[in-house]
Amino acid sequence: MAGAIASRMSFSSLKRKQPKTFTVRIVTMDAEMEFSCEVKWKGKDLFDLVCRTLGLRETWFFGLQYTIKDTVAWLKMDKKVLDHDVPTEEPVTFHFLAKFYPENAEEELVQEITQHLFFLQVKKQILDEKIYCPPEASVLLASYAVQAKYGDYDPNVHKRGFLAQEELLPKRVINLYQMTPEMWEERITAWYAEHRGRARDEAEMEYLKIAQDLEMYGVNYFAIRNKKGTELLLGVDALGLHIYDPDNRLTPKISFPWNEIRNISYSDKEFTIKPLDKKIDVFKFNSSKLRVNKLILQLCIGNHDLFMRRRKADSLEVQQMKAQAREEKARKQMERQRLAREKQMREEAERTRDELERRLMQLKEEATMANEALMRSEETADLLAEKAQITEEEAKLLAQKAAEAEQEMQRIKATAIRTEEEKRLMEQKVLEAEMLALKMAEESERRAKEADQLKQDLQEARESERRAKQKLLEITSKSSYTVRASVNSSTTALSTDLPSFNLISESLSFDFKDTDMKRLSMEIEKEKVEYMEKSKHLQEQLNELKTEIEALKLKERETALDILHNENASRGNSKHNTIKKVS
Repeated sequence: MAGAIASRMSFSSLKRKQPKTFTVRIVTMDAEMEFSCEVKWKGKDLFDLVCRTLGLRETWFFGLQYTIKDTVAWLKMDKKVLDHDVPTEEPVTFHFLAKFYPENAEEELVQEITQHLFFLQVKKQILDEKIYCPPEASVLLASYAVQAKYGDYDPNVHKRGFLAQEELLPKRVINLYQMTPEMWEERITAWYAEHRGRARDEAEMEYLKIAQDLEMYGVNYFAIRNKKGTELLLGVDALGLHIYDPDNRLTPKISFPWNEIRNISYSDKEFTIKPLDKKIDVFKFNSSKLRVNKLILQLCIGNHDLFMRRRKADSLEVQQMKAQAREEKARKQMERQRLAREKQMREEAERTRDELERRLMQLKEEATMANEALMRSEETADLLAEKAQITEEEAKLLAQKAAEAEQEMQRIKATAIRTEEEKRLMEQKVLEAEMLALKMAEESERRAKEADQLKQDLQEARESERRAKQKLLEITSKSSYTVRASVNSSTTALSTDLPSFNLISESLSFDFKDTDMKRLSMEIEKEKVEYMEKSKHLQEQLNELKTEIEALKLKERETALDILHNENASRGNSKHNTIKKVS
């Protein structure tokens, strides 16, 4: 009896010592979080806590994923967390990921956080080559990813090499072409520059709108066998069930859209798909692992429920979310417009300031040049005056020499010459003296003219000096008046504009009326029409890029998926028309 009581006491004490909480680590696409969970919590309790922490309301797309024995599994909402086959060591790790994908991301994804999480997950799947993406589309998607991260392209900030450390393209694409990282960056940047004005959420949505048309987007693949034992692949996605060859994950052999499936039954390891059309044979397949069968069934049920839900009117909760999203989008649009106006006004003010500074510098340079010209004119005038004085003195000296020569000539003529020889010599000397006197007279006249010309040049130089001084005074007075007037007018314009802008900003109201909603709806419809018009231009750009880089392709490095994609493209097959054909 005593032993029984002692054993009962020891058991109760052990029971009391068991911890009431355990630690859970949640890994999202861009963060990690840790929570302290109670032992009694079910999967829904933990899932709701994570969604509240993230501010996520579109919970039906997501789930908590964990791995057990190399098999992916999802936390069940109605089952205790610790009752799952999760690792026993703490912290218990779960990955918060998208479990189901939308058919149309733009129409179904309402919250910005939902769009962001899908963008990060799809981007990672493309880079990890879990989703096949052709090279030209990879470059376009990379440009939208850069726009989402860096904002608008600025050549002064985003210089050559700024994408060197970024992972933007699948390694398969990089290895397929003889192109350097600089060549890839150049092509990505060329498209990145065209996305100017798109906010982060808009760039991420454009990324998803392109990615959702890829053949492997949102498809979960499972290895199966049919009744004959042939190995096949089962693909489960938002549109239905698809059967693939193991070597071709792009084009299904046969598809069963959700609206054409009457029933999916699961017994032991065998699945049975019963089409709505009774003339079509029932398709049976099986998988070797029980956990995989349960996962297939979960994905079938969840995707089918969402498929039917999309074709019904939105619930009150979704309507409220969409209304709030529209209001938030309108508010952000108005805020962006306000910031754009402020930026434009600031840029205009800076341009005005730069123009005034440039004009001031120009006037200063003109004043400096005029001052230098004045100094040169003064120096020239001094040189001309000095030269005129020297010329005048030379002219006087020549006139004196001419007078002396004339006197010598007169003296020679007065001298009596007795002999003929002396007479001849005298005549010769007289002739030479006359020639010398004539030359002296001509030189004297020329020097006199040169002196007169130098005096005239001196007068002109002094007149130029006077005009230069007058121009310098005009430029100095004009520059000071222009700068003061421009600065005052710019300051007055800015000071008068900004207060009125603030009054307008303060009078803004976010009380949206029906007319505002109709106007917003019309704008959204207009944007859709514009998007459809741009799609053709986008496809042309993709084709141009494909043609441009085709010459650099290394054919021997093409993968099986590359070859299959090229064959589908040459036949005009796409994700959607392939499903229509096989269904």
